[in-house]
Amino acid sequence: MKNFFSKIGPGTLVAAAFIGPGTVTVCTLAGVNHGFTLLWAMLLSIIATIVLQEMAARLGLVTGKGLAETVKSEMKSPLGKWVAILLMLSAILIGNAAYEAGNISGGALGLETLVPNARITVFDYTINTLSIAIGILAFVLLFIGNYKILERSLVFLVVLMSLSFLITAALTGPNLIEILKGIFIPKVPEEGWLTVIALVGTTVVPYNLFLHASLVGEKWKGVDDLQTARKDARVSIILGGLVSMAIIICAAAINSTEIKNASDLAKGLEPLFGSFSKYFLSIGLFAAGITSAITAPLAAAYVVRGCFGWNAGLTSGRFRAVWIFVLVLGVVFSSIGISPIEIIKFAQVANGLLLPIIAIFLLWVVNKTSVLGTYKNTRFQNILGWLIILTALVLGARSLFKVFNIDL
Repeated sequence: MKNFFSKIGPGTLVAAAFIGPGTVTVCTLAGVNHGFTLLWAMLLSIIATIVLQEMAARLGLVTGKGLAETVKSEMKSPLGKWVAILLMLSAILIGNAAYEAGNISGGALGLETLVPNARITVFDYTINTLSIAIGILAFVLLFIGNYKILERSLVFLVVLMSLSFLITAALTGPNLIEILKGIFIPKVPEEGWLTVIALVGTTVVPYNLFLHASLVGEKWKGVDDLQTARKDARVSIILGGLVSMAIIICAAAINSTEIKNASDLAKGLEPLFGSFSKYFLSIGLFAAGITSAITAPLAAAYVVRGCFGWNAGLTSGRFRAVWIFVLVLGVVFSSIGISPIEIIKFAQVANGLLLPIIAIFLLWVVNKTSVLGTYKNTRFQNILGWLIILTALVLGARSLFKVFNIDL
């Protein structure tokens, strides 16, 4: 068992990053509105995530550099280099700051069931003390700057989150035949396309590509660990996908259309198996919020480090300044009660533009012999990569149309 846990690495952090409160909410709405029908979309999302994250991990292990640093060094045109840096910095840094408010708010929503009446009024502002508490916890774990402690903390939270949602799904007594049909027989119900887009978009997270390429260097020392890194990524991402499917299954058990978020999901499940449901779901939502609240600022710091070529570790002042900036913004917007809806809309725009761009950057560098040598992409990997990019372009366009209320 000790040997098993010693091989768990950055893949767990990738899973922790994509299962945030936004994922919980999207999966909840998918299950409530469409039952098991859209489970196949989650399966496709898992496959796409595994393909892209393997490329990112391989890049990090072979080169010893992050994605942002590699793109910058391989871009020979000065203008192209600065355009690439600007795209990566603006979208990742600003986008992660926007999503951080949602991560912290989601974690606080989970704790409110266990710790009610946690709001105080200061100078006519209602402050959510749970948001501040989650921000402090995330700050402490990041400030320690010890990768092993950070990794083990997130592994614990991911396991806690996974058990919470999987147990809740099992307690609903779902029809296994219908689940298998939903997974392996693609079908898009009327008005279900936007939900498909949301499910894929909330799983294939752009900043995870930067995070994974950088973190493999913290865990492992080189290409000799490539197979271990691949196994770590596959197992962690599949587990994350199963958790997302479990949330859809939970929501499908509810005979109500009044479900808007995970808090309503807990209330809707109470008639099925009592008040215990809200505790399982609250713990799961808290864990989803805190893990994403840690990984989003961390990814932003790695991107900035790579773009500016800093020789900075987890404990350096410049590295800490970046993640503190992202974390503080998230805590402020979450704790003073500002609705994160408009911020998340902006983040959707950033995500819609960012995913295909970052995926193209990634596919470009992993095909360069000067970068990866014999470890560059195979033809089959390229085919999969371009299929994912084309899908990302379509999803990005649909996401932007949705944000701006443009009818297709």
